[in-house]
Parts: sequence; C-alpha cells; structure tokens
Amino acid sequence: MKEIARIGGAPQRGPELSDVVALVAGGDQDAFATLYDAVAGPVYGLVLKVLRDPAQSEEVAQEVMVEVWRTATRFRPEQGSVMTWVMTMAHRRAVDRVRSEEAATAREQRNAFRERTPDYDQVSEEVAVRLDSEQVRRCLRGLSDLQRQAVTLAYYHGYTHQEVAATLSAPLGTVKTRLRDGLIRLRDCMGVSA
Repeated sequence: MKEIARIGGAPQRGPELSDVVALVAGGDQDAFATLYDAVAGPVYGLVLKVLRDPAQSEEVAQEVMVEVWRTATRFRPEQGSVMTWVMTMAHRRAVDRVRSEEAATAREQRNAFRERTPDYDQVSEEVAVRLDSEQVRRCLRGLSDLQRQAVTLAYYHGYTHQEVAATLSAPLGTVKTRLRDGLIRLRDCMGVSA
C-alpha cells in the first residue's frame, strides 16, 4: 500500500479507497485511520445537511464511522465506490435519526395531550345512568300490565318473542303488538325522537 504523503500541504497519490477498505476489513487500524481521514469530513457534511444540528451530526457521523469499521467486510467494489457506500450509510443513519426524533416528538405530544385531557368523570356518568334508569322505570310504570310484562321479558330478560308468548300464554301476534305499542309509549315518555 502506498502511503499518503503530503508535500507542501497537498496530498500526493496514495492507495485507492477500495484497497484501504479491504485492509480495514482485515482489522488494520492504520488503514481505518486513512479511510477516516478521507471520508469523515464528507460524512459529517452530509449528515449536517439532513439533521441541521451540529451536535447530533457529530454523533451520527461517529456512528457511521463505527459502522464502516464493523461492516468493512461487506463492501463490494463491483457495486459502487467506497465513497458512495459510506455516504449511503451516512444518509440512511441521518434519515433514521430524523425519523426517530419525529417519532419521539409525536409521542411527547400525544402524552402531553393525554395529560391535558380531563379524566373520564365516572361519578357524572353514574349519576346520568341512574337518572336514565329512574326515567325508564317511571315510563315502564306508565305502560299497561300486559305491555310492561312483554317489554320486561323481552328486553330485560332476553326472551325471544316466542318465549314471551309462551310465558304469557298469549298468541305471538298479540305479544308483538304489545311489544310494539309498549316501545312506542316508552319512546314518547322518554322524549326520544323516532
């Protein structure tokens, strides 16, 4: 491998980055330092464009370089250049960070909304149910005995129309008429529109 020599501050011809990555894949730390010097600046620049936060960009760029070290054996020169491979990793990491931050912000907003939303008022609900139940009982008392029996058996005890007819020893048609008339009177008493 040729060393990168600097004469007067200008870099001289050195090894190809694909050769450097091959050495990094073998665990060569000096080769990784060479690769780091070649790609760390562009990686940081790309990540900063996506994240727009210097501190997070430094962190993500560092994560990318660690990933390059760990996955150097996966680099395939026939699929593209080293710079393309590294910059693709950097872009993906930056986008993942943006998505992660957006998801965290959304979670925080949902939690804040839940904290502002008043809790379910169980006492008010129980009072409303009790008042509704009392009104139903009052309206049931206003039905004829036959209507009240048919409605009670069908809607409170879950009897079918045939079972109501058998229990009351009445024809099925009569039971259906009692139920219909009883429900109409209940609806009117409760003030429910049809």
